[in-house]
Amino acid sequence: MRQFLCAALAAVILCAAMSARAEDAVEQFYKGRQLKVYIGSTPGGAFDGYGRLLGQYMSKYIPGHPSIVPVNMPGAGSHRLATYLYSVAPKDGSEFAIIFPGAILDPLVGTKKFEEEDPSKFNYLGSTNIDTFVCLMRADAPIKTFAEALTTQVTLAASADGGTTVDLPALENNVLGTKWRIVRGYPGSREINLAIEQGEVNGTCGMGWTSIQLQNPDWVTNGKFRLLAQEAIKGHTALDAMHVPLTYGFAKTDSDRAVMELAYSQELFGRPFVLPPGVPAERVAAMRQAFMAALKDPELLADAKKQRLEINPLPGEEVQRLVAKVYSMPPDIVARAKSALVYQGP
Repeated sequence: MRQFLCAALAAVILCAAMSARAEDAVEQFYKGRQLKVYIGSTPGGAFDGYGRLLGQYMSKYIPGHPSIVPVNMPGAGSHRLATYLYSVAPKDGSEFAIIFPGAILDPLVGTKKFEEEDPSKFNYLGSTNIDTFVCLMRADAPIKTFAEALTTQVTLAASADGGTTVDLPALENNVLGTKWRIVRGYPGSREINLAIEQGEVNGTCGMGWTSIQLQNPDWVTNGKFRLLAQEAIKGHTALDAMHVPLTYGFAKTDSDRAVMELAYSQELFGRPFVLPPGVPAERVAAMRQAFMAALKDPELLADAKKQRLEINPLPGEEVQRLVAKVYSMPPDIVARAKSALVYQGP
């Protein structure tokens, strides 16, 4: 018995020593280093806000306290950044990013252009919040309800294939029978919102509720704009209180609902922060801990409140499991979702 206790104690001491050495190695790597947090959108939107907020506070929770510099890399619904992170970025933990959730889903169900990537191999630090996508229209748009979109064509501003502002209205056209006409090519949410304000388009779908709250909080109160629907399986508390319907409720068959569930899984990814594949495990663990610690920082939370950025974090391990679950969906559902997310012009 005594020998067993001694062996157990020795094992505990050895594990503690190994853990301490790993922590020391992580601290030595990050000490005095400048990290980059890439942001897959133009400045001024919610993704930019979250990226800069984390960059400001996360460094004090990373061993060695490196500085963090934000870098915007917009393009192709943040696929440009995802491709860079997957194939080009150093795999040592010195660069990480916030990307659109569509960049996680698109290699599974989207265009062939991105099929060489496997987002399940990214190292997920976590997500700052679970977002809800919405359809937003000008008050003078030719439709007043989502049901009218099933019979009347309206014009939407969007970013690029693989972004939610293209994918989700395309899904609704192909699965529900809406008549959305999608105008692609706007770099980010700020440019989309400007196009709506100037009357270039009637509205947009696939826009995060957080983005609207951040950039244009008066849009839902000034009478000039109307929320038509929540593009979600489960509604947001504030939007439910405003009686904004779910697009999911317009699905007619179990197959339709399964396809929409797969597409809407992007909402669960929220605002995902990722490290490239191949980063050493001990650095991934340290960065995940720093990510969650920063999102509990009272100063960060106060800043987030001032900026109208919702904080409801998911840890990296949970986001990693969600992505793995999506990538193990039945092939028939994946195939139908893949075709449903392709926009066919009018």
